[in-house]
Amino acid sequence: MKFNLKNTIKAFFFMAAVMAQVKCSSSSDPVENPPVDPPVVNPPVVVTNDVDFWLTKGNQSVLLAKQSGTLGFSTTANGYANIEVNAAQKYQTIDGFGYTLTGGSVDVINQLNAAKRTALLQELFGNGENSIGVSYIRISIGASDLNATPFTYDDLAAGETDLNLEKFSLEKDKNLIAMLKEIVAINPKILILATPWSAPIWMKDVASFKGGKLKTEYYDVYAKYFVKYIQQMKAEGITIDAVTPQNEPLHDGNNPSMYMSATDQGNFIKKSLGPAFKAANLNVKIIAYDHNCDNPNYPKAILADADAFPFVDGSAFHLYAGDISALTNVYNSYPTKNVYFTEQWTSSEGSFDGDLKWHLRNVIIGSMRNYSKNALEWNMANNANFGPHTDGGCTMCKGAITITSADSFQRNVAYYIIAHASKFVPMGSTRIESNSGGSLQNVAFITPSGSKVLIVENDGSATETFNIKFNGKWVTTSLEGGSVGTYTWK
Repeated sequence: MKFNLKNTIKAFFFMAAVMAQVKCSSSSDPVENPPVDPPVVNPPVVVTNDVDFWLTKGNQSVLLAKQSGTLGFSTTANGYANIEVNAAQKYQTIDGFGYTLTGGSVDVINQLNAAKRTALLQELFGNGENSIGVSYIRISIGASDLNATPFTYDDLAAGETDLNLEKFSLEKDKNLIAMLKEIVAINPKILILATPWSAPIWMKDVASFKGGKLKTEYYDVYAKYFVKYIQQMKAEGITIDAVTPQNEPLHDGNNPSMYMSATDQGNFIKKSLGPAFKAANLNVKIIAYDHNCDNPNYPKAILADADAFPFVDGSAFHLYAGDISALTNVYNSYPTKNVYFTEQWTSSEGSFDGDLKWHLRNVIIGSMRNYSKNALEWNMANNANFGPHTDGGCTMCKGAITITSADSFQRNVAYYIIAHASKFVPMGSTRIESNSGGSLQNVAFITPSGSKVLIVENDGSATETFNIKFNGKWVTTSLEGGSVGTYTWK
């Protein structure tokens, strides 16, 4: 092969130039788009909301509002106190929560225009997102003191009697009956407890709606009065689930009212009312007492009577005196009989924050933890002057609702007291175990659909942070002093 020196020298200088350019580029010149390794991306931490939280604050800045924060169950340890909920430990089945639908309530609700009136009844008794699901109401047999005037269903001229109750008529309660029909149409399962404030005057030992006693010779006639009432209400499409023989039988200073001792009530039940219900084949509960927690011996005396015992479903209580633990006192003495909480008022002079705390602690949480099957606040509605009421009736009783005009109403503290339970704990729910202590008063339930509900009231003044523990996991939440929270989860 012939060697070409000229071409070789040219090739040498070309390669040298190329190598110099590569060296220069790698050591000093920046690369326009240098290759880089892709970043390591960790998957996002997804926190699901496991618990819904509804809040009311004592200062009214938040009123039964669903909170937007995320409450997810975790096993990450912390140092906060636990409210541990145990669904395996079950207690009483719940009948419901609500108010007394007084005649005065009906009068003022009927002052609303048609659209607003319908909306209010749906809000109170419906089960939609904007309703509070009231499931239990109490009504008066005849007038209560929160009717405009006192009356019974068989009022006669002085000196007259009506032993066959031929003049018995529900006409004076026609407006109440009409509203009850609307309520039953909204909630066909609602339970209704009926209670008299007084027997007809001609059956009493005083010629007055106020005070006096039922004469023994009219026991059977008065029992038939109850039967006739229940049957005629049924004919109107209204089922009475239970009765008490007398509202506040030891308070005879109201208008209307009637005194009935434990001995007298026991005799009336065993000799007249119970047998009359049995003869008429009425499946209606008879609930004894219906008065304050300071006298548990009253219902216990009736239940101790072997002849009265079979006719009595249980005992009903108010808390204007005594302690809510009286319900457990009676329940433990007669555990086959039920206990009920049937009335507690809020005063026109009360404060929202004070009433919210006291009533949640006692009426809702307290009654439930002491075996009550229901919890009722007093009057459902009133006008701006806390009426109507009878002459001598309650002038300071504040309803859950105040009707302010034909197209507006105001929700008062009793609305929120009941709503924190009624909206979330339907009829047929069961109370379950939850530990309670310190400032965080609470009660827990499992609903028929399997949801768990925990109602917590912070009875102190400082914010409390705590865990809700269930099945080995927990969520961490907090409540300001004087606030109430209802927590629900599946």
